[in-house]
Amino acid sequence: MNYKLPILNYSYDALEPYIDSKTMEIHHSKHHQTYIDKLNTSIEGTQLESKSLEEMFENIDKLPIAVRNNGGGTFNHNLYWDIMSPSGGGKPEGNLLYEIENTFGSFEKLQEELENAGITQFGSGWAWLIIDNNGKLKITKTPNQDNPMMNIINEEDRGKPILGIDVWEHAYYLQYQNKRPEYLKNFWNVIDWKKVEQYFEKYR
Repeated sequence: MNYKLPILNYSYDALEPYIDSKTMEIHHSKHHQTYIDKLNTSIEGTQLESKSLEEMFENIDKLPIAVRNNGGGTFNHNLYWDIMSPSGGGKPEGNLLYEIENTFGSFEKLQEELENAGITQFGSGWAWLIIDNNGKLKITKTPNQDNPMMNIINEEDRGKPILGIDVWEHAYYLQYQNKRPEYLKNFWNVIDWKKVEQYFEKYR
C-alpha cells in the first residue's frame, strides 16, 4: 500500500483567524508529507505493504520504530485535517452530545478536560477524545506521534480516536508562539462536529 497526502477539503487560509495560512501550508505539505514519505520507505518490500495502519498499530511493539513514528504521524494527521472545517465550532448534536453530557457532565466540562490534556502533555504529542475498549468516551493524551490504537498504550487509555488535537509546536508556534493554551481554546472554533459524530457512530 502506497500512502498519499490527503487533499484538504478547504484552503490553507480557510481556518483563519484561528489557524494561520502559513502554519497550515507547512504543516500539511511539509510535515505530513514527510511522515508519509518515510512510512512508505519503511514498509516498502515488506509484508506491511498489505496491512492497514490500524493492523500495524495492533502489533506496533514488534515493528521498527520508523513504522511507529511515521505510521502514527500519517494516521494522526489524516484525522486532524478531517475533523476541522471553516464552518466548524458550536456543539455536537444527537447521540454524541448525549454521551458527552452523560460521561463528563456537560460539554463545557469536556472542553475543560480536553484542553487540560493538551496543556499537560509534556513536549510534543496529542490530546484525544476516544471511544475506549469498554465503549465509553474518554479523554487521553499521547507523546510524539503515538495514538490510542497502538498496543504500547496502557490498556485503560486505548481505544478508537474520534477527535485529535495536535500539540506539536509546528501546529501552532508561528501564530501562538509559546501560548499553547490559547491555541487549544481557539481550536473549538474549527472542529467539524459532523465529522466527529461520524467517527463516533463508526466506532461505538
